[in-house]
Amino acid sequence: MTDRIYIIGAGAIGKALAVFLKLEGRNVTLLRGSVDGTMDYRELIEVILPDGTAAQTMVDVTTPERVTSFDGLVVLANKSFGNERLAALLEPKIRDVPVVLMQNGLGIEQPFINRHFPLIFRCVLFATSQSISRERLQFRAVTASPVGVVRGVVANLSCIIQQLNNRYFEFRPEQDIRPLVWKKTIINSVFNTVCPLLETDNGIFYRNKKVVEMAREVVDECIKVAAFDGIRLDAEDVMDGLLQISRCSEGMLISTYQDLRRQQPTEIDALNLAIVRAADRLPGSGRVPATRLLGTLIQLKSELQR
Repeated sequence: MTDRIYIIGAGAIGKALAVFLKLEGRNVTLLRGSVDGTMDYRELIEVILPDGTAAQTMVDVTTPERVTSFDGLVVLANKSFGNERLAALLEPKIRDVPVVLMQNGLGIEQPFINRHFPLIFRCVLFATSQSISRERLQFRAVTASPVGVVRGVVANLSCIIQQLNNRYFEFRPEQDIRPLVWKKTIINSVFNTVCPLLETDNGIFYRNKKVVEMAREVVDECIKVAAFDGIRLDAEDVMDGLLQISRCSEGMLISTYQDLRRQQPTEIDALNLAIVRAADRLPGSGRVPATRLLGTLIQLKSELQR
């Protein structure tokens, strides 16, 4: 494997990471995951940092179809609903290189497991980014984003962290990533429904007690479902994480709200609706009514707007 890094997904997170790694001198290519056959080109991308300063550089851009073989680290920053298509496309082009899924939600790695990818890693994002224009975006990191093994060996983890780490967007190894996947999925199930439905920014949770009460209801429902999956989470810890993200990303718009405003598909199927499906497999019914209602409303809102 070479030191090349392929970032699939030219959204706000993918572009920000590409800029930060290029500024560290890494060999980075950005791939537009949802566009076929686009010619290769270079794009000047500017990232506005929390202190108001900017990081910018030229980034090479192409598409997965135009890469004959992936010989370096592959990072998926695309929308998770595209994973089935990407897994099929990447399978003949990837042999023994790691794939890092930098996406939120439950079960998003399954298409790659089903196709027997040998090295699969999950990154739980603790950063927010939003586009201002095609070439300009805002970025804020809450804390270092953990990366853990789904399939492969832990020994590969330190190399991946070394490749991805940079001064603006930090990563850290995590021995067992599953509890953090569940924790962040629950947090995102709150942010990605409440904020778009109220048409407000991420800071609403630490500004408004009634909204916090609604968040707590969803959290309490979801941690019970996680427990049946063998994941023990503390409600206070999840709420503390939610409020920390709310404080650190005030003024930023959650990805689902951005998608709805652009009349694009959302990732709600991997968030609330994935938790609903997990709950429906358990004895009894109606275990997650608030989580179900919020997810269904976002699903309907997305369908009506498109």
